[in-house]
Amino acid sequence: MTRGIPPLIEAFLEMIAAERGATKNTLDAYARDLADYAAGLARAGKAPHNAATNDIRAYLSLFAKNGLKPASSARKLSSIRQFHRFLVADGRRTDDPALIVEAPRCGRRLPRTLSVAEVGHLLAVSKEGLDDDARPAPERLRALRTACLLELLYATGLRVSELVTLPSSAAQTKEPFLHIRGKGGRERLVPLPGEARRTIAAYRGFLKKNHAGAGPWLFPADSASGHLTRQAFARDLKACAAAAGIDAARISPHVLRHAFASHLLQNGADLRVVQELLGHADISTTQIYTHVLDERMKAMVRDLHPLNGA
Repeated sequence: MTRGIPPLIEAFLEMIAAERGATKNTLDAYARDLADYAAGLARAGKAPHNAATNDIRAYLSLFAKNGLKPASSARKLSSIRQFHRFLVADGRRTDDPALIVEAPRCGRRLPRTLSVAEVGHLLAVSKEGLDDDARPAPERLRALRTACLLELLYATGLRVSELVTLPSSAAQTKEPFLHIRGKGGRERLVPLPGEARRTIAAYRGFLKKNHAGAGPWLFPADSASGHLTRQAFARDLKACAAAAGIDAARISPHVLRHAFASHLLQNGADLRVVQELLGHADISTTQIYTHVLDERMKAMVRDLHPLNGA
């Protein structure tokens, strides 16, 4: 764990690592939030074991005064709530001072996405010239890799970390799905459409001929991890978007994940199914897409209700 962290926070971090399978990034985020919270309490002459509700409110009010966005304050409060819940469950406190602290109101931030037509055009541009034997092999391999990554991302909605760490054995079976081990060690099956399987096969075949050594990764690269990094893929994606006439500021791997979810919901998918496909542990995370359902319901009433045909 992080050095210099107070023992109570250290115990909490150990719990979420052991019981929830929290990732290093998650642990680091909690550690930062809670270390800052403990320091804020200390300045007021308090500590987590004796902090009162008003102490937590006073701590959070400083962020509002300093212009911190409500969403950031809400995240900090979430960390504090879970920490105090742990202290009660672990017998270190008999009361929970964070229980009745209200979260700052946040305006609903809609996820950035692309239209179906824009994604279709992006995919088409990524595949241009892939069969050109006159292109140098390294350039052609990189283009094939980018096309494969884009196709896979939009077809499956994987997190970019899940995508770049796919094993070399991915999609080699006859089963039309990928087996994904996601955040917190949670496993899920993700259907893989035929077009995506064909794109993977074309990329894998060229990779085998033009890249020495099989290796454990589907997308090997000269990096410390041995696979393509998220940053390198993001750069290639923005370059492809520029070639397709799409503003690079509008595109990222996460935007294509949003497009996957939004387009499924637009076409009638159930929110619970999308939750499972995205690998969200909690349906509340998937509910950022309810604006898509709202529009779909409005369209259904408009097009299907008898009174609207009068």
